[in-house]
Amino acid sequence: MGTASIHEGVRRMRFSDLLERTEARELTQEGAAELLGVSVRTFQRWAERYEAEGDDGLVDRRMGRRSPRRAPEAELERMLGLFRDKYADFTVKHFHEQLQKRHDYVLGYTVTKLALQAAGLVRKAPKRSAHRKKRPRRPLPGMLLHQDGSRHVWIEDLPAMDLIVTMDDATSEVYSMLLVEEEGTASTFLALREVIGERGLFCALYTDRGSHYFLTPKAGEKVSKTQQTQVGRALSHLGIEHIAAYSPQARGRSERLFGTLQDRLPKELRLAGIKTVEAANAWLKAHYIAEHNAAFAIKAEQQGTAFVADRHEAWREALCVIEERTVANDNTVAWKGRRLQLPESRLRPHFVRALVRVHEYPDGTVSVFLGPHRLARFSANGQQISPDASQPGSVLGAVKDKPWRARKRASLTAPARAAVETTRVGTEKRASNRTKKPARRADQTAPSMA
Repeated sequence: MGTASIHEGVRRMRFSDLLERTEARELTQEGAAELLGVSVRTFQRWAERYEAEGDDGLVDRRMGRRSPRRAPEAELERMLGLFRDKYADFTVKHFHEQLQKRHDYVLGYTVTKLALQAAGLVRKAPKRSAHRKKRPRRPLPGMLLHQDGSRHVWIEDLPAMDLIVTMDDATSEVYSMLLVEEEGTASTFLALREVIGERGLFCALYTDRGSHYFLTPKAGEKVSKTQQTQVGRALSHLGIEHIAAYSPQARGRSERLFGTLQDRLPKELRLAGIKTVEAANAWLKAHYIAEHNAAFAIKAEQQGTAFVADRHEAWREALCVIEERTVANDNTVAWKGRRLQLPESRLRPHFVRALVRVHEYPDGTVSVFLGPHRLARFSANGQQISPDASQPGSVLGAVKDKPWRARKRASLTAPARAAVETTRVGTEKRASNRTKKPARRADQTAPSMA
């Protein structure tokens, strides 16, 4: 006996009891109808049918009849066939989204789930554990961003890689997704440059305690507040607070996001025919991020944004690896096994023993700075791209012509001769064999002229 039949039997018994009470004038028809949860007119119709047909008149005439709104069997069979043939590893929700997007499917999610469960193709979800209160979200976008990486086989026939995701705490909106071979300083800078370049500077970044994020003097203890990594130095320069998480539970939003992505993203990449990392990164930015945000992002608690535009674009020179180097005697800078040749410059005749800064950007290119001045740019293989301050003449020649002791005492701020030398007007250079007259003779002739 089904649930509907049981409910039907209970309804009959309750109606019979209430009908007797109304006939005995212990209860009005309005009161009896309210107790049954029906209208007065329905109660009257049931009373008429009971008087004419007895108990048979109380049978629900819908029992055993096919509902006119029942899902078409052919459509359900088509759905079950698609699940078996192509989407067997999808969750019901993800499968339903793909049916609507790719197969012109119009039936609802609940009907689909019940049909799959009835066919034995999916199991019912286990009962959830006790509720755990979540940390309140920040009220505005841009107040707190989460960044984390997850290692997984994202693309079929390729080894496991790291997916770097940057997400807003207020809305769970994903701002950046990036597939890399291994998470590190370069991948962090790439993601941050993408977010800040498109949206502006934000207030705080929440990450784990990876070695590229923080320096931890002793394993398992708190991170150092005085020693900074390259990422920490860049964030501090931009005025962004860097917050460390001390447990996976503290990064609950990131952990739940990666649970969703590990289930969905490999299947989406497979359906899109993506086979390479380059194609995957382009597809993520052009298509998937927007679709993911449309399905999972929520509305912020307050209107507005905490992002601030970086009008001077300081992030371009902050979000990179920066180290100091001393220029060698041949005007070269040592960098990762290569010698970067500095070009001639109007700033000074040479840069021997000058302390310069080397900026290595996430794409592998390198710039050399002296103070605020960029001296040169180099490609990843060490070839000069374009000198920023060129001046005719030979830097090496100027160094060779200068005595060794003078070169040793060369000031780091000495200006180029061409920039300070003044032109003499109305004078001629004396012959080298002519003796210069003493200055006293000029003083003696002054009175006679007067």
